[in-house]
Amino acid sequence: MLHGRLFFALFMSDLIVNGGKPLSGTIIPSGNKNSILPILCATLLTDEPVTIENVPDITDLDKLVAFLRAQGSRIDWDRGAGVMRVDHSGFRRALLDDELPQDMRSTVLLYPALLHRLGRITIRSNAKGCSLGVREIDPHLEVLRALGAEVEEGEALAIAAPSGFRGGRHWLDYMSVTVTENFAMAAAVATGSSTLMNAASEPHVQDLCAALVAMGAKIEGIGTSRLVVTGVPRLHGATIAINTDYHEVVTFLALGAITGGSVRVERSLPHHFDLITRAFQKLGVEIRHEGDAAVVGPRQRLKIEAPLTPNLLAKIEAAPWPYFSVDLLPVMIALSTRAEGTIHFWNKVYENGFSWMPELAKFGAHILVSDPHRIVVFGNRPLHPAVVDSPYVIRAAVALTMVAASVQGKSVVRNAEIIKRAHPRFVENLRSLGADLKWK
Repeated sequence: MLHGRLFFALFMSDLIVNGGKPLSGTIIPSGNKNSILPILCATLLTDEPVTIENVPDITDLDKLVAFLRAQGSRIDWDRGAGVMRVDHSGFRRALLDDELPQDMRSTVLLYPALLHRLGRITIRSNAKGCSLGVREIDPHLEVLRALGAEVEEGEALAIAAPSGFRGGRHWLDYMSVTVTENFAMAAAVATGSSTLMNAASEPHVQDLCAALVAMGAKIEGIGTSRLVVTGVPRLHGATIAINTDYHEVVTFLALGAITGGSVRVERSLPHHFDLITRAFQKLGVEIRHEGDAAVVGPRQRLKIEAPLTPNLLAKIEAAPWPYFSVDLLPVMIALSTRAEGTIHFWNKVYENGFSWMPELAKFGAHILVSDPHRIVVFGNRPLHPAVVDSPYVIRAAVALTMVAASVQGKSVVRNAEIIKRAHPRFVENLRSLGADLKWK
């Protein structure tokens, strides 16, 4: 079944968008892709059954499930209900081909659980994810060393923890999400207490920590930059619900705003939205919160608010949480091309985060690339349909589709299949809002 799904995706890579239609309606977003991947890896820390609810049907998860099944894990996945039942009691004591899969970024998230189970793993090449920039492995090795693992360099990297993890203290160079997640998983089953300073605190990191706690881990400081984990002898089974993907919430609100429609997104996690709501305000978009729903009304002003400080441009800057999420920057850039005024965007994380600006310019957008981390958008310039090439960056593909949906006429977003890595029902959801688009 997996091979059929990948074959289907391979030959349906372009999005044909007939834009210019206001998108309106109600959306229930999927579970967070950035939560399910580390949480599924964390279930490998126990042999007891674990049930995961609100599981998104995404291609990255297909790859991870295929790997675990090949190793002997039993995984029953009801895609329609979004429920996954996991049992790793039959997991083999050795890796197939003596190596980890290298075609998915989530491979690094397997390190702690595999070391816990097998005592030693071999890495022959760096895992890859997308084209935003270099994803270094060194911080992962440093945090594992801090918790007692040994790293042997040679033709391949070998990581060993034959006696298990032991408590330790580590201070990250920068707030890395996946390194923080690896620390939490390893420290949860370590002997003694462990502390991580400068820890990442994104909602999906909080979700993983909450899942580990549900499995019996002892973690203090969830949602802060300092995590203290007291190791336990063993973790147990649990029922874990994946939280809503806040990236998807923002995307559909922005799609409503950029097309002049009205969109309501249920289960929107409003406690994460203070800074996001302010970013929308800078572009002349008002977001209302009604209970756990977020709403963007019709015919937003789409006028960039000038700062009160003279001689400065309006600015949205993105960095690790609790800054504005860097993964949401492309969505705001797309929206800004339709807003009257000028605004400065600053990506403090990825050196290739703005490499797709020439594709946005094909629609007629006016953008000044100041350097690899900063751009200035001159909004509300006449836009027209275009054929554009998406880079291997999920949110860039989404942003190009947003602009195409806002422009009257037929546009093509080529190589857009990467959207499926994070948005399982992206096209279906847009159609439910009145969009005219299809895979080619």
